[in-house]
Amino acid sequence: MKHFLRQLGPGLLFAGAAIGVSHLVQSTRAGADYGFGLIWALVLIHIIKYPFFQFGPRYAAATGKSLLDGYKKLGKIVLVIYFIINLLTMFTIQTAVTIVTAGIATYIFGIDWNITTWSLLITGVCTIILLLGRYNLLDNLMKFIVITLTISTIIAVSIAGFEPHQEVDFSQILPSDALGVAFLIAFMGWMPAPLDISIWHSLWSLEKAKTGKLSRKSAIFDFNIGYIGTISVGICFVALGALVMHKTGQTFSANGVTFAKNLIDMYTINLGDWAFYLIGIAALTTMFSTTLTTLDASPRAMSRTIDLIFEKPVKNGYSVWMVILILGTGGILLFLTNEMGILVQVATVLSFLTAPFFAIANYYAISSKEVPEADRPSKGLKIFSLLSIVLLIAFSIWYVSTLF
Repeated sequence: MKHFLRQLGPGLLFAGAAIGVSHLVQSTRAGADYGFGLIWALVLIHIIKYPFFQFGPRYAAATGKSLLDGYKKLGKIVLVIYFIINLLTMFTIQTAVTIVTAGIATYIFGIDWNITTWSLLITGVCTIILLLGRYNLLDNLMKFIVITLTISTIIAVSIAGFEPHQEVDFSQILPSDALGVAFLIAFMGWMPAPLDISIWHSLWSLEKAKTGKLSRKSAIFDFNIGYIGTISVGICFVALGALVMHKTGQTFSANGVTFAKNLIDMYTINLGDWAFYLIGIAALTTMFSTTLTTLDASPRAMSRTIDLIFEKPVKNGYSVWMVILILGTGGILLFLTNEMGILVQVATVLSFLTAPFFAIANYYAISSKEVPEADRPSKGLKIFSLLSIVLLIAFSIWYVSTLF
């Protein structure tokens, strides 16, 4: 067992980053609003995005470099585009996941501090973990967190399954109204995560490689474990929403603290007092893992991007970008909390519309001469990747058409 856990690392970090708002919030809402009707969307988007997420650790194992280095080989403009996209979304994403984490912590611990105070405290704790422990502590901590959230979520679904409060219907649904389409776009856009997390994964893989040789086989195995985890937990949260909340008429508040209270209370009322602790643990570990990993990954990626663009390493770049991210997040928390809905919507739309860009960039990077031929995707995987790119572009066109 110890040997098995030792092999894991970046894949669980990927799972920790991915299993967040998309699962706890979006998947639960999907189950509450549509029952099991959007399982098709969850499974389909995981299948479509799979190769492009996998290309992150695959590229790192094959070349000993990150996907950002691969982007530079495609042209510096690709790096600049990534830098701009990340700059437009990183502060909003960090703030959003921190606020949801703070809301859950406020309710679970019963300490009625201001949401901003809780958010700053959580950011401080994450910062100390990352600056003192660096990658090794993050790696070890995430193994515990991801295993805890997975087990607690599966137990909650199992118990809810024995006490279904709604008639279970597995008929699949394609929303046709404007609100339904908008939700579907948001659901698929952040499920399991924006495609640029493949860049984070490649960077984490290089950190893992410092402790031992990183082979393509071990990198893909580690990734697959994490990816299977994201699918499983996503389906679990859809099931919880469907079994406990579907057709109840109950809705979620946009306020972080109230949302957490709504979520946990719904399970407690319908399933019993035991649900408070189990759902509470699942929810808190889900969101804390996302807050922690995003606070590490964005500075890591931005630091490397700047190094490559200017072809000169910036001293303490990781720490500098972490400070920038914390200051930007703090600014939103203090002055723009009322605009969070709009900011999150913008970040979600950008994540969805930029998916084809990252898919194409990842495909060309892994297929380049920089990658040994034996480590490049097989003919079948290449064909599947091209088909997935077409589908991602089609989804983007479909979304834009709904705006008009």
